[in-house]
Amino acid sequence: MNRIYLDHNATTPAAAEVIEAVAQCLREEIGNPSSIHYFGQRAKRRLEEAREEVAALIGADAKEIIFVSGGTEANNLAVKGVAEALVKKGRHLIATAVEHHAVLHGFESLERRGFAVTRLPVDGQGRARVETLAAALRPETTLVSVMLANNEVGTIQPVAEMAALCRERGVVFHSDAVQAVGKIPVKVEMLKVDLLSLSGHKFYGPRGIGALYVRKGVPYQPQMHGGHQERNRRAGTENLAGIVGLGVAAKLVRKHLADWAEQAEKLRRRLEQGLLRRIEDAKIFGSPDYHLPNTLCAGFGGTEGESLLMNLDLKGVAVSTGSACSSGTVEPSHVLQAMGVGPEYVRSALRFSMGKDNTEQEIDRVIELLSDIVPRVRSLQ
Repeated sequence: MNRIYLDHNATTPAAAEVIEAVAQCLREEIGNPSSIHYFGQRAKRRLEEAREEVAALIGADAKEIIFVSGGTEANNLAVKGVAEALVKKGRHLIATAVEHHAVLHGFESLERRGFAVTRLPVDGQGRARVETLAAALRPETTLVSVMLANNEVGTIQPVAEMAALCRERGVVFHSDAVQAVGKIPVKVEMLKVDLLSLSGHKFYGPRGIGALYVRKGVPYQPQMHGGHQERNRRAGTENLAGIVGLGVAAKLVRKHLADWAEQAEKLRRRLEQGLLRRIEDAKIFGSPDYHLPNTLCAGFGGTEGESLLMNLDLKGVAVSTGSACSSGTVEPSHVLQAMGVGPEYVRSALRFSMGKDNTEQEIDRVIELLSDIVPRVRSLQ
């Protein structure tokens, strides 16, 4: 069976160049980057070379990059670290209602400690409004966190405008860019963000490695305590092989992003048109104008998303019913609910997320399969 993988927002397959670099690092770099002997200094040099590559990808200074275990840790470090550092200034925080659970649950933990959190609503396309943020800001607001692109529907938020507003008001701004980096151009100075999260396995890098950009001078409290790694910002012996792989992935994105994005947009458009043309009562969720090039979220009235997913899986096609962290649960998508999508379509939603190696033939195959599966599942409901 020729299998088709359309779940790249959950994780991407590591690029061949990344796998080779990680394996080489594991074989040859035996030293701890904190050691001052020859082997340690070799490891340290490899670590800093990767830091330069990650910084170049997002237009940052290398000293502003902190290596962490992935997007979840980056988001928690940003949210909790800034809130704790600025607690004397205020205890009011803001996020959108459609953030990843790594942000939302981080804010919930702070609420239990006495912080106040405002959750900004979104419109039917999943976008928050700058005016709504402006109205929500208070003198005691210390942090705003707005994701750059949504992991379920692919909607891109007006982060640059929101961050500029926060900078004018003296409020720290964090953006979860985990789903954006590697799919669209992301430059921290253009976005005007103070902190930005990214994760390697979302753009053909290794799992278990990510980074947090922290603009010079932004106050925050480290959340990992121990040694002096990462300039005292994140304790723990560095995952050198993962970091080297992340650096290679960042270099690949810089080289190929335009081509990858163009191909992904063509496939996304082909899939959208095919589903709407071939399947009755199909709906597309998200923004037609502000979206990731690779992400399509669709609902099929009168069906259950889990049933559709399992039927596709039996035919060799991998998709998702929502964010990867929610797989295996029956909880409805908080993103689609915040967008005002009706329960019938929330239950039926599938997310298709394309990658650099997908083809038009694969997309046509998926359209053909769903044209048969959806009516069959509806007849059994």
